[in-house]
Amino acid sequence: MEERSLRITGTDKTFFNRITSTLTKLLIPTKIGINGMLISIKRNNLLKNFENYTYNNEGIDKEEIEKRYDSAYEAYLASLDKYVMDSIYKKVKNGTASEFEKNALSQYYEVTSLKENEYIDYKYRKQKYLIDLDYEGIKVGDKEKLKQRYNKFYVSKMDSLYKSIFKNYSIKIADTTSSYDLTKESIYIKIFKTLEDYIQNILSLKIQIEENNFDDIINEYEKFETYTIGKLDTKDNIEKNMVLLSISRKLFTHSIPLIVAEQCYKKLLKDARTLVQDTKIATKREKVYSTLINLMEDYNVKLLSTKVYWDSSKEREEYKTFLNKYKEISKLKENDFVEFIKQKEILLIKKDMNSLNGEKIDYSKLLKHCVNTSFAILSYSFFSCISLYIISYIKIKEVA
Repeated sequence: MEERSLRITGTDKTFFNRITSTLTKLLIPTKIGINGMLISIKRNNLLKNFENYTYNNEGIDKEEIEKRYDSAYEAYLASLDKYVMDSIYKKVKNGTASEFEKNALSQYYEVTSLKENEYIDYKYRKQKYLIDLDYEGIKVGDKEKLKQRYNKFYVSKMDSLYKSIFKNYSIKIADTTSSYDLTKESIYIKIFKTLEDYIQNILSLKIQIEENNFDDIINEYEKFETYTIGKLDTKDNIEKNMVLLSISRKLFTHSIPLIVAEQCYKKLLKDARTLVQDTKIATKREKVYSTLINLMEDYNVKLLSTKVYWDSSKEREEYKTFLNKYKEISKLKENDFVEFIKQKEILLIKKDMNSLNGEKIDYSKLLKHCVNTSFAILSYSFFSCISLYIISYIKIKEVA
């Protein structure tokens, strides 16, 4: 599809310009009507070819069916793009647009701005934007049969587009060249934001319309829903992103491979450590510390236990030792829960310290906050673990 400029220019308020503006406003409804009919025709053709493409039609040339589907899809997107150019843009320019149309044009600018520097991201997000634009209109309509047909296409295509977007981000995260080093922080944010969008808008719809069994993720999905209500602080956002990563391990195993998920966990661990140090109120700091421990457990037990390829045999053996110790400690859970919690935290913190590899982290601030806020109000296990954390760090520095 050929891109056309969307730059809005001012107009002189002369007599002829005012007449032209008035005529344009009168013609806009006609433009919308024509574009609406074209979109409807292209959409129906798309859905027919999509259904033919997804059905198990034996004896039919699959390559030809796929070719027809791709052609119908391109024509459908072109009609939606023309609608934005001919209708929404002109309505915004002439001051007759609704809030929805203003927001739609703003989002269009946002997507097209990616074209020059992030073409791959632009390519997939442009498709996603146009499909979402049409879907919003279908959702509020009264054609139930159309909704049912379109939902199947929508979920299928969005799955494909999100996977492509994640693959693009994963390549950048996994790349070790300096060209991506400065942008990795923003890519982590994009991954978490895109995961959230998918779970809110696509996964929720899949759960409604598909007969697939989602038992393996339904608990995590319900946890995620608790973070969609109210204003979230930094701790809440870390916890929400931890849930998103957990869900991604089941939905996007190939698009967000383990090596990338591992780096995302490390990013969250770094954020949680920093937050523990920077939180001055003792009760809030204890909650953040609990989040850090949960994150360590998720990373070390849930994620690393699925890791097949290790950088070295030594690293693999060290992890096996850790996992065996964790399983041994877990036996205490039923008979002595307090001791189980204490030993688990000590084990996780030791493991975390060993993974820092000399990374400079100033834990003296944490100790200072603990003293200034009456450290006695914290649990004994919390005190023991943080002390061990600081002592271990000092020893590592001395050895270095």
